Amino acid sequence: MAATNTSRLASGAHPYYPLEVEIVGYLANQWSTVKLLAIFSAGIAAIFSCTYAMVKRTRPNASRADYAAILWFVLCGCIHSFFEGYFAYNFRHMGGANDLFGQLWKEYALSDSRYLTQDAFVLCMETVTAVFWGPGSFLTAYLISIDHPLRYPAQLVVSLGQFYGDVLYYATSLFDHYILNLSYSRPELFYYWGYFVLLNAFWIVIPAYFMYHSVMATWSAFSAVNDAAKLMERATKAGYVKKSI
Repeated sequence: MAATNTSRLASGAHPYYPLEVEIVGYLANQWSTVKLLAIFSAGIAAIFSCTYAMVKRTRPNASRADYAAILWFVLCGCIHSFFEGYFAYNFRHMGGANDLFGQLWKEYALSDSRYLTQDAFVLCMETVTAVFWGPGSFLTAYLISIDHPLRYPAQLVVSLGQFYGDVLYYATSLFDHYILNLSYSRPELFYYWGYFVLLNAFWIVIPAYFMYHSVMATWSAFSAVNDAAKLMERATKAGYVKKSI
């Protein structure tokens, strides 16, 4: 893969598209693609394991759907707050960042070089995500873990924010690609379909489900309230219930 061969590039060159784009202070990754993906996967597994153990202790009778929702929002909170927050804080120096998160971002940037060029849109989008949807995801996970009624508006707001940001992320890149003939991804299918399309699609499909779930739960709750109110009104008119003075 291209990421494993960057150390052999000529001085000042880089593997990112468009090849002529300037990346300030660029340094090649020290770790291979396989190693970076293995570390990232191990991190996700650790987050899931710790979260599952905590929920199992605090709410052992939670449904499978609630367990899955909590795992998802905790994962989102970690990625938004720490990983994307790292980018928002270090965006000026991403080209030369060779710590773990820096190398992970440079690996992902093979599918979207805007993350290494101080692009205004991705900076603003990632900053909003880190500041609002990171803490919001943790709050939503907590509300689900205690089965609080506010879980539904919380997961609706957070999921809508994730969905909207991801749609704009896709749209701006595809606009540049198809309208301006400017591609930010390397030509290998792995980077475009694996990183750019697949990884980001999770934040389209899953938030869409939670938005639907929240709307249906809210609908059911208000329908029940409205039905009870109508029943009370009919009972009052029929004389079964005395009106309050």
